[in-house]
Amino acid sequence: MSKEMKPNGIEKLGLDNIQRIYYNLSYDELAAHEVNHGECKLSTSGAAICDTGIFTGRSPKDKYFVDQEPSNQHIAWGEVNKPVEKKVFDKLFDKAKKQLSGKDIYVTDVFCGASKASRRSIRFISEVAWQAHFVKNMFIRPTEEELENFEPDFTVYNACKTTNGDYEKDGLNSDVFVMFNIEENVSIIGGTWYGGEMKKGIFSMMNYWLPLENKLSMHCSANVGKDGDTCLFFGLSGTGKTTLSTDPHRELIGDDEHGWDENGVFNFEGGCYAKVIDLDERSEPEIYHAIRKDALLENVIHDDNGRVDYEDGSKTENTRVSYPIYHIENHRPSMEAGHPRNIIFLTADAFGVLPPVSKLTKEQAMYYFLSGYTAKVAGTERGITEPVATFSACFGEAFLPLHPTVYAKLLGEKIDEHGVNVYLVNTGWTGGPYGVGKRMSIKDTRACIDGILNGAILDSEFETLDTFNLDIPKTLENVTTEVLNPRNTWEDTDKYDKALKKLAGMFVENFKKYQTENSAFDFSGAGPKL
Repeated sequence: MSKEMKPNGIEKLGLDNIQRIYYNLSYDELAAHEVNHGECKLSTSGAAICDTGIFTGRSPKDKYFVDQEPSNQHIAWGEVNKPVEKKVFDKLFDKAKKQLSGKDIYVTDVFCGASKASRRSIRFISEVAWQAHFVKNMFIRPTEEELENFEPDFTVYNACKTTNGDYEKDGLNSDVFVMFNIEENVSIIGGTWYGGEMKKGIFSMMNYWLPLENKLSMHCSANVGKDGDTCLFFGLSGTGKTTLSTDPHRELIGDDEHGWDENGVFNFEGGCYAKVIDLDERSEPEIYHAIRKDALLENVIHDDNGRVDYEDGSKTENTRVSYPIYHIENHRPSMEAGHPRNIIFLTADAFGVLPPVSKLTKEQAMYYFLSGYTAKVAGTERGITEPVATFSACFGEAFLPLHPTVYAKLLGEKIDEHGVNVYLVNTGWTGGPYGVGKRMSIKDTRACIDGILNGAILDSEFETLDTFNLDIPKTLENVTTEVLNPRNTWEDTDKYDKALKKLAGMFVENFKKYQTENSAFDFSGAGPKL
């Protein structure tokens, strides 16, 4: 970016005595700042390595929205979306501005959303070079021409070096604060250096703005085939969302956050943010080779020469890398595609109950979308010997400012309007629960996905899985037939039937929260029947 260019509207930022403004620096300029300031080292692959301090993940208990009209009429208040008084926000906003005043700052202007009809212009302000690098990687990089007339729709003040010593008096959780003032289009961050707060903060805002315009915001990955057939992959961590959407025969639209407007599907981001714990070149070559110059590694352990040990999780298991999406060879340059032909919900069912693939009705799609189920293997805690069910509404409950049914209703409308096929794919266990059965083979999972994408599954004869009422194919090309119906894979079918009913009970119990008197709709009938 040219040195002479200055951000528009800098006088409106409310910062005093700003020294130098580093505006939308190039990758080479950022690398020089990071190394010269001692913020980063360079790895042997050329990627920068940063340390995010004591926080190596988000601080969800420190996230607040200002309680004011009209946004407070839309926000679903609760554990995820906690209210804060305007006067407390204003006090901390002054604190953040004071922290960023009187020094050199990095100003980075970017877009969120590849669709020009739906995107937002976002401005990030920080005093840390690697944080400017992170948002340059993660968001869509404007051209010089676009920057000339850039006016931010929303501004993030990242004052990570300040904390709130008065948090108890203010009725807050800790001295860390991540706060959103929707009416003033401002967010402030204090006390945590973790870059993911900026990424997920803007995702939360897109999840507020877009549904109010009748556009769906989604926590999913997406790819598109040569015939223009778009596919969405929803799934919680560990279900294979990133791995299965990265397909050598299909272009990657994006790996994490998307919108669906009147023109089709579009990526919110201009980059990828991947976990790198235990990363190896053979199993995930695309991510491995994306870690090169301009990529930014977080919290990885390395030697004095910059050689990274990806197996070392001694600082955190949440070691990560951000990189621009063009580091993935098979990416779609426009980061947009048409309306989806297929939607896949991925779940890693460690109870070994769900089939490897089942076709859902629209009502079932809304039910399983609202449920957002996977099961985690709790092998790290003593005394826990069986899997733990996890339900996260819309496969991303932590980032939903509106009630989950708002997103589910929109999904149902779009499935109807565009005639989308929806499938539930279990990448978890077969032949028994974790510890007895075995993990579904990647070969069988890939064959199920291929059958969905090439349409072969629609030619199958289906049977119904008891209790869950799921339609499962009796045969599918390149998939072992006995695997398709999970009951056939268990040695003891009585044990299977008990496990099936137990999991069904968990679904029923979880879904009760959507069956209140003022529910927008009730699709509990599309779920398991006990």
